[in-house]
Amino acid sequence: MKYMVLMYADPAATEAMTAEQRAEVFRRHEALHRDLESSGELLNGAGLAYPRDTTTLRRSEEGPVTSSDGPFLDATEHLTAYYVIECATPDRARAIAERVLDFHVVTTEVRPIHDAFGMGDG
Repeated sequence: MKYMVLMYADPAATEAMTAEQRAEVFRRHEALHRDLESSGELLNGAGLAYPRDTTTLRRSEEGPVTSSDGPFLDATEHLTAYYVIECATPDRARAIAERVLDFHVVTTEVRPIHDAFGMGDG
C-alpha cells in the first residue's frame, strides 16, 4: 500500500533554527532516506517553501476563482514536507512517520494513497 507522510512544523521555529539544529535535521532525514531507499519503500518526497510563499485559489459558486497570498488555513504549524512511501502495513507506515518527529517536525500525518485521482480503493 502507498502512503503519504505529511510533516508539519512551525515556520517561525524553522527560521530560528541554529546551523547545528539544521544539520541534525538533515542528518536524520539522510539516514531515513538511506534506510527507505535500501528497503525500496521511499517513492518520492520533498520539502516545501514557507507558507508565506503560498498562493491559495478558491472557487466560488457565485463568482470567479479568487486568489489570496498565504496558506489555506491560519495555523501555527504548517505542512513543510512530505514523503510518499510504499510499505506492507499501516503499522510500518506509522513507524516510518515516527522517525521524522523531533524538535522541528512536531506532527506527522499518515494518509493512504488511493488511485491517481484519490477517488477509489488503491
